[in-house]
Amino acid sequence: MKREFTGRHFTAILLGWFGVVVTVNLFMASLATQGFGGVVVKNSYVASQKFNGWLDAAREQEALGWSAAVDRGDDGHVLVTTQGVPSEARVSALLRRPLGDPQQTGLAFGASAPGVFVSTDPVAEGRWIVRLIIEDADRRWVGESRIQ
Repeated sequence: MKREFTGRHFTAILLGWFGVVVTVNLFMASLATQGFGGVVVKNSYVASQKFNGWLDAAREQEALGWSAAVDRGDDGHVLVTTQGVPSEARVSALLRRPLGDPQQTGLAFGASAPGVFVSTDPVAEGRWIVRLIIEDADRRWVGESRIQ
């Protein structure tokens, strides 16, 4: 037995299809906006004009020969082990969550041994992106790493 294809059938198929498309789009948009705090520049044109300067600064930083490894101790304090960094250098860090709430915090460090710096405050549990800043006189080194 064959049934007649009517306008009601077409309307139901059309509404069902667009309902699925709109529902999936809204779901994906909510995941995108809630799940990633992101790093966004205020003006992408201005950022593009500064790009070559950022590359020059990266070359200067590489020429310093400084390096740093970041880790979290058992007590929650952040440990920074450096190589080639002068003993009188100042170390600080900005921490942000890689996902979820756009939580940020700053850290100060004190030297505990030659080439080893320990944060003055412990860091909350979870994943963090650490933007480490080492400064000495007019020289500056910046690096990013992740801790858990």
